[in-house]
Amino acid sequence: MTVYFIGAGPGAADLITVRGARTLARCGVCLYAGSLVPRELLADCPPGARLVDTAKLDLDEITAEFVRAHEAGQDVARLHSGDPSVFSAVAEQMRRLDAHGIPYEIVPGVPAFAAAAASLGRELTVPTVGQTVVLTRVAERATPMPPGEDLATLGRSGALLVLHLAARHADRVVAELLPHYGPDCPAAVVAMASRPDEIVLRGPLAGIADQVRTAGVVRTAVILVGRTLGAEQFPDSHLYSTERCRDAAGRSMF
Repeated sequence: MTVYFIGAGPGAADLITVRGARTLARCGVCLYAGSLVPRELLADCPPGARLVDTAKLDLDEITAEFVRAHEAGQDVARLHSGDPSVFSAVAEQMRRLDAHGIPYEIVPGVPAFAAAAASLGRELTVPTVGQTVVLTRVAERATPMPPGEDLATLGRSGALLVLHLAARHADRVVAELLPHYGPDCPAAVVAMASRPDEIVLRGPLAGIADQVRTAGVVRTAVILVGRTLGAEQFPDSHLYSTERCRDAAGRSMF
């Protein structure tokens, strides 16, 4: 028996990975976050599978479901939105599984920031403009941020910031980042990325909070701030440069 933490992707049911879908199809138990995971994915569960919506369960209750399945010898598909590696709360679940001696594996998924970049039609790393992406959030009625990870500190780097769980606090985000990025820095907000009801907002940092408020975006969104979002003039990367793509005899490899 194994618990599989499966990244269900950012929202669209067909953005789950092939491995994720195949794993889901052979697990007798599926635990899913009903408010975040597309219900269409549940159709991939095998006939007779026990489906458990964890939206109203606490950690102890979720752990009890793992233990129950373990005692019954049933594999568990634990569906998480996006990718389990960021802001998924799988670490505490795995710690509980370790304590109970229950094996588990992680199946990666498409993260929300990648889906947002696709919706924006942007590469987040652009030669000479920006090569660093910082994934973070704000501390507001949630676990406090560790020392040195506040927006003011992170903003000093000038890197592209991707903020999860921050749409409700867009005004605060703008206020803290303006001194480091300036009012004209490109910014964007993508809510429900990849879903039919997706919302995409673009504009200068100084005005993005007003757009968020007007659109009524409060959750399931990422805020992106950084120069690469508006980059137009930049050199081609070294990856496909003519010099790099010649063989030892000086002939083109294309």
